[in-house]
Amino acid sequence: MSQTAHIRASSPERRLQAERLTTSHAVREAQALRFRVFSGELKATLKSAVSGLDIDAYDAYCTHIGVRDLNSGQLVATTRLLNHEAAQRVGHFYSEQEFSLNGLAHLKGPVLEIGRTCVDPAYRNGGTITVLWGELAEVLNQGDYHYLMGCASIPMQDGGLQAQAIMQRLRERYLCTEHLHAQPKKPLPPLDIPANVITEMPPLLKAYMRLGAKICGEPCWDEDFQVADVFILLKRDELCPRYARHFKAAM
Repeated sequence: MSQTAHIRASSPERRLQAERLTTSHAVREAQALRFRVFSGELKATLKSAVSGLDIDAYDAYCTHIGVRDLNSGQLVATTRLLNHEAAQRVGHFYSEQEFSLNGLAHLKGPVLEIGRTCVDPAYRNGGTITVLWGELAEVLNQGDYHYLMGCASIPMQDGGLQAQAIMQRLRERYLCTEHLHAQPKKPLPPLDIPANVITEMPPLLKAYMRLGAKICGEPCWDEDFQVADVFILLKRDELCPRYARHFKAAM
């Protein structure tokens, strides 16, 4: 079921609607948006064979969802979802390229991995994420997935200062290795953090923490994307009550 929201911007009022991206054209729209954000904005090194698109081997195995501005017809947000059965067919979860996921095989209940989430810069607000989260909730509930996992990124263009400072905060409040321990295959280089560093947690990472997600270990340095990837795990029955309305079956 598509999620729709009316969001008043400047003018006219924005009408945003979530959708499953089931056609090859819609998936290419998502890949083009990913390319603009990851390569154009974040200067990531993408290994796609098609110019202007972010394509990798996992796309064909994923469920793709997005948010469309109904006024312009433009796709303005997207993410992709890989379940445990598709991960077996491709060989492993995407996150396993970066982390050794100790305990993954012992999680009770089906698992869904989220990745490649991005939002057009002009639409980076709570309203857009809420619409995307609504469609994610439909996928979670329809598949009766017990866990949502994936990576949330922190920019490393400053050499890792922000990432290390944010990790200090995350370790204090959100670290949990009870269900799964994610060991990075390429840990961040050590760095002394000045006491007066002020950092802002990236919006997506902050959104996961508000939902009730936990981090499962130290971050991995993804040199291609120039980010520190933090592995997160969200147990559906431990959702923050304030946000559980987006995930109806978890209430």
